[in-house]
Amino acid sequence: MKKKLNCVLLVEDDEGMNYLNKNTIEKAEITEQIEISLNGSEAIDYLTNNENQDNIYPQPKLIFLDINMPKMDGWEFLEEYQKLNVFQKGEIIIVMLTASLNPDDKARAETIPEIAEFKNKPISFDMIGEIMQKYFPDYNYKNER
Repeated sequence: MKKKLNCVLLVEDDEGMNYLNKNTIEKAEITEQIEISLNGSEAIDYLTNNENQDNIYPQPKLIFLDINMPKMDGWEFLEEYQKLNVFQKGEIIIVMLTASLNPDDKARAETIPEIAEFKNKPISFDMIGEIMQKYFPDYNYKNER
């Protein structure tokens, strides 16, 4: 049996979108633990928490990052993320999510090496399947509704 991701982190301020995305991730069965941060600042706090070593706050393997959020948006999160040490960064795959149709956002995302993918919200089963096949081929996922 294939293994599951230890943790997926959703960085999104919209509670309705978090509900939809969390539900899709749960049905895809890629992880047992889904954490939610409502802005980039909360996500940085989560990643830099000293308790990560004890698995109290397990380091995510996958982050779904919204662009537009209060306090610290997705772009600002990435600036802070780039400053983290190697242990805090781990081998995290970051997927930037947007509802924006602005082509400048996609062009900007393509210049940031930490962004593995740039996708439109909400998370779908097809999106999860593509991400799992590309970045986590040895991990489990269920690609059916």
